[in-house]
Amino acid sequence: MKFLYKGTTGLLEKNIFLAANSLREYLDLLQQTTNTNDYKIYEGSIVLPSDTKNIAEVLKKSEELRNPKLRYFVDIGIGGSNLGTKAIYDALFGFFDVIEPARMPKMLFADTSNPTHLQKLSAFLKNTIKHKDEVVVNIISKSGSTTETIANAEVVLAALSGVNEIASRVVLTTDTGSQLDAYAAKKGYSALHLPKLVGGRYSVFSTVGLLPLATIGVDIKKLTQGAVAARAMSLDTNVNSNPAILSASTLYLLGKTGKTINDNFFFHGELESLGKWYRQLMGESIGKEGRGITPTVSIGSTDLHSVAQLYYGGPKDKITTFIRADKVKKDINVPQEMIFEGLVSDISGQPLSHIMHAIEQGVAISYKNENMPYTEIILTDISEYSLGEFMQFKMIEMMFLGKLLDINTFDQPHVELYKTEMKKILAQ
Repeated sequence: MKFLYKGTTGLLEKNIFLAANSLREYLDLLQQTTNTNDYKIYEGSIVLPSDTKNIAEVLKKSEELRNPKLRYFVDIGIGGSNLGTKAIYDALFGFFDVIEPARMPKMLFADTSNPTHLQKLSAFLKNTIKHKDEVVVNIISKSGSTTETIANAEVVLAALSGVNEIASRVVLTTDTGSQLDAYAAKKGYSALHLPKLVGGRYSVFSTVGLLPLATIGVDIKKLTQGAVAARAMSLDTNVNSNPAILSASTLYLLGKTGKTINDNFFFHGELESLGKWYRQLMGESIGKEGRGITPTVSIGSTDLHSVAQLYYGGPKDKITTFIRADKVKKDINVPQEMIFEGLVSDISGQPLSHIMHAIEQGVAISYKNENMPYTEIILTDISEYSLGEFMQFKMIEMMFLGKLLDINTFDQPHVELYKTEMKKILAQ
């Protein structure tokens, strides 16, 4: 993975380095946390990718759940309990599920209380699942009492109530000692836990993300190896070349100049859910005390035909992060003999990857010409390793950004506002 920023942000490098050097003390804390290999502080989530005991526990459980009959893994969670899992699944498989119907097992997400979605999901499971080995249900709530998650779990389990021994295929993922945890033994369900101080949006490399992904065939060893590599890069003591520190510093400094929107522009449609994962990471981590940076997600080249006019001609309040992969798994060429010959020049026989790269380069050059600040993240490819790299890099970047803003990166006090009012309404 490469992080590029020189000459494209409009910032003086000496100012970026000043901000970067102010993070040395915090960098020392993160390094100590990695070395002690424990979860005694909120930053302990950076230990997860190298927690061999945790990874071994997940692999053992996933092997128990996997079998030749497995067709669907139902992931019931919301926010930090599912966004990271969905980001990786969609990047590798899910984006193509409709056009690859034969590939199994598939993951189904119950991540909304939309009644139409839940009704259709319920009917599908009731009509499709005939044997317990065809399905796994993973109910994920760190607190153990998330309203949407428990409501959805009740609906899903009701749909599967006619399947013999379905309890053996249900796994609860929650904090040790939570109310949900107490139901595990009571109902005959398996339970997995995550460290108390690991918040949902930092939990993708815990049991929250690793169990679902391992069970449907994602190589979680490569995923976590990529995260370990990114951690080493992001904790490099040379702060003037440390990508996580430099990225946080550019976001911080540009935010101070009025660039309060961070548009994450992905040039691969299968990475849209990855963008939504980052949207939560940034939104919940630093949107506090009347301050913050608003994260948005754009997809190339689709959104060049929907919001590019706004980006070029609208308010200059954005810092853009372009994200692309150097390699694609399979390429395809425009036919040499074209049906619509003459309508568009210079595309006959061209690989589509070349055309997409021309679009990417054209956008970057035009942004530079228009003095629109941007940085670039170039992944080697779209694989478990590269996704692990990107996600760990971004989580550490966010810790540094919160420190620069003097904001608690790990709480989300205002999320309780809607929950309080919702519970009042439900009690009526």
